[in-house]
Amino acid sequence: MRIVNVAGRLGLLTDEGVVDVAEASNGLFSPDVQAVYERWPQFRAWAAAGTGGAPARPLDETLLDSPVPRPGQVFAIGLNYLDHAEEAGLETSPDSMVVFTKFPSSITGPVAEVELPPGSVDFEAELVVVMGAHAHRIDAAEAWDRVAGLTVGQDLSERETQLRPPTPQFSMGKSFPGFAPMGPALVSPDEFADPDDLAIGCTLNGTSMQQSRTKLMIFPVAEIIARLSAIVTLAPGDVIFTGTPAGIGFAREPKVLLGPDDELVTSIEGIGSIRTRFRAGS
Repeated sequence: MRIVNVAGRLGLLTDEGVVDVAEASNGLFSPDVQAVYERWPQFRAWAAAGTGGAPARPLDETLLDSPVPRPGQVFAIGLNYLDHAEEAGLETSPDSMVVFTKFPSSITGPVAEVELPPGSVDFEAELVVVMGAHAHRIDAAEAWDRVAGLTVGQDLSERETQLRPPTPQFSMGKSFPGFAPMGPALVSPDEFADPDDLAIGCTLNGTSMQQSRTKLMIFPVAEIIARLSAIVTLAPGDVIFTGTPAGIGFAREPKVLLGPDDELVTSIEGIGSIRTRFRAGS
């Protein structure tokens, strides 16, 4: 199953196009995209039964917004690929998962224009997990059953704010407006042959910058959910950015930072691509 946010309305992608869920369900489900995660089991059952011949319209990708527009919580995992930790010159530990947040006001859609703040703005291609059920103190074996789906994300980062001494400010450096583009669709786990092994990467102005596979994550999706839920309660519609592989611009010599008129395209196998353009700050 694939759902999309078309100009603020919940859509279900089919082979024929996009079906407006509120219309097709005769109001059983709201057009509000965020609201569907609170009723995810019911929605999955309705979608599996078919849309009753409801008309599908051609998908206008320019109207797409984030498939998770207003999550209650946005978590992010740091140093979750060994090659990225090595390029950053930092050590990892199987006993210690690095966690920070991106504030929800940073979320934007899959076709976005982002204003560059002062400083050094970097890119991080990431697989994003969206919860479809509450989870608290669950085992990794239960974790995938609580997932609504996966989408493509960018953990954009202004490194000077993020790393400024004496105390780094990860969440602030990663939460400028537009610093969490997501999309183009949310894809349920059953759509993948193996949701733990997907090609991931990004290009900058057509040049490949990051290429990897999600099977190389130090903490896979189920382990991330189990470790987070050991402390916090995860809720339907919460978002988890799962970390980035090697190739970020700030670790290169010379550094490759995002500038005005740059175009960043981030892709994940089986989900699609998001496209972010950048403009100078006002």
